[in-house]
Amino acid sequence: MTPVLPALRKVLVLAPSLKSVGGVQNYTTVLLQALRDVLGDEHVRCVEIPEDAVQRGGGTSSLRTSAKLRFAISAFAAALSWSPDLLVCAHIGIAPLARYVHKITRVPYWVILYGIDVWGDLSPAKRAALKSAARLVAITRFTLDATIHRHSLGNPAAVILPPTLAKQSLARPPAENATNEPGPPVVLTVGRMAASERYKGHEVMLEAWPAVLGRVPDAEYWIVGGGDDREHLELRARELGISGSVRFLGSVSSEKLALCYDRCWLFAMPARTELDGPVPRGEGFGIVYLEAMAFGKPVVGPQLGAPAEFIRSGEHGLLVDPGDPAAVADAIVELLSDPARAHEMGRAAQQWVGSEFSFASFCARLREALAK
Repeated sequence: MTPVLPALRKVLVLAPSLKSVGGVQNYTTVLLQALRDVLGDEHVRCVEIPEDAVQRGGGTSSLRTSAKLRFAISAFAAALSWSPDLLVCAHIGIAPLARYVHKITRVPYWVILYGIDVWGDLSPAKRAALKSAARLVAITRFTLDATIHRHSLGNPAAVILPPTLAKQSLARPPAENATNEPGPPVVLTVGRMAASERYKGHEVMLEAWPAVLGRVPDAEYWIVGGGDDREHLELRARELGISGSVRFLGSVSSEKLALCYDRCWLFAMPARTELDGPVPRGEGFGIVYLEAMAFGKPVVGPQLGAPAEFIRSGEHGLLVDPGDPAAVADAIVELLSDPARAHEMGRAAQQWVGSEFSFASFCARLREALAK
């Protein structure tokens, strides 16, 4: 039974800058479209930070004071003049402002939780904003549980609202560009090669690759993505004597990325999740796994962390210890050596993504959350 929504529910979204491209921006854009589809355009408004944060050293960033002030004024003005029924805070960094707006207007607010943004230490203002939120909206159960445990939140009102590929999915290549002949077995990884993001597992993949070549000599390993760690990884490939079978493709267009997904036999990214310490690391979701699965490819992923929540080992691919190159190699060889089984896993993965991570599914979950 479809939940019945309040006829005039008005939602004000407080968002980071949507000018740049990234996981938070993609999620927020989809969320806005879904809210408008569910409630109607006239019942949804968005106030976004007027500019991107300035990148600092060590992978950190900060927002200019003038931009913070303009954003705060716009948020208060919209809340006071439009009188929304609900505020949706699209990032923990904005949550303290949402709490202040709530104190003045008494309008309840939700906070979206992604991953590393809430897994580690938070300022007192951000922790207070989490505790005062009417609801926490997490993209995975893993992120929700990690946030509750880290910040001693007890049993908060919460909902899981995973991402969708609908508004960012890649088109399959035209028939004349698609690869019909098998060719050598290709294993693909898509992910930024950044020294600050070595948890993604590029180096573990390289360390596993000699063992893969020992059993599948014609296999190729393709890496899509740029970043400041590429030189280090290329050097590591030379040290391991595998440069001839490893292709660093760099950042590519969406059309070229689609061709890579279409051409590969399987997708592998043994991303580690590290929650200890003040700066946690790991995939809050891992949209690239969904992209590969949507192309009908089996995936090799980590047995711990957010990706393990939606990748069913033995059904959609294989989950392994991401810190064990031998285990990674064994999983890759197992799938490359049994194309029929790998194909069946890829087909199951494609059906799973189509049913559980479509835009329609996202809207249905959102509608249910709004009706509670």
